[in-house]
Amino acid sequence: MYTANITCACGETFSTLSSVEEIRVEICSKCHPFFTGKQRFVDTAGRVEKFQQKFAKARKRT
Repeated sequence: MYTANITCACGETFSTLSSVEEIRVEICSKCHPFFTGKQRFVDTAGRVEKFQQKFAKARKRT
């Protein structure tokens, strides 16, 4: 059992007990939208734009 240092991508660090000495996470309670009340879009490969283009084409047909 180790005292693990947990590091978030936002820069927040805290420690806890774990079987691993160091843990890196992408999102924590300091930056998660549920806890902060702010919505954050993570758009990978242009999915939002692709959906908007597809939706616009469907609207033009009707």
